[in-house]
Amino acid sequence: MSVVVGYIPNQYGEAALQAGVAEAERRSTSLVVVNSTRGDSLVDERYLGRNGRAALAERLSCAPVAVEIRQSMGADVAGEILMVVREVGAEALVIGLRHRSQVGKMLMGSVATRLLMEAPCPVVVVKP
Repeated sequence: MSVVVGYIPNQYGEAALQAGVAEAERRSTSLVVVNSTRGDSLVDERYLGRNGRAALAERLSCAPVAVEIRQSMGADVAGEILMVVREVGAEALVIGLRHRSQVGKMLMGSVATRLLMEAPCPVVVVKP
């Protein structure tokens, strides 16, 4: 069992990461950090490159829990995160949330909404 964090390298991902470490420590379990991209652009600022992943691993090396970082590329970011949640039998999923207008949610969909609705475990949603 683990706590899974959906991570992107911005203020929302950092808030989720901090809450995920605290949640894993509280539950006395490990942490799985998932960074995923659709791969539909040459540069995706939400996806850690090799250097970004190494820097994140270095930062988390001092965490009070065991940490695993996973990266994936697929057309369905929510699906990629949910796959990891199910695979590790997650006790909880932690995600960061940003404000979106109703029109924005309708036109673009929402990874967060899908994670909230479909995750087979409790979902902790945090804001920076």
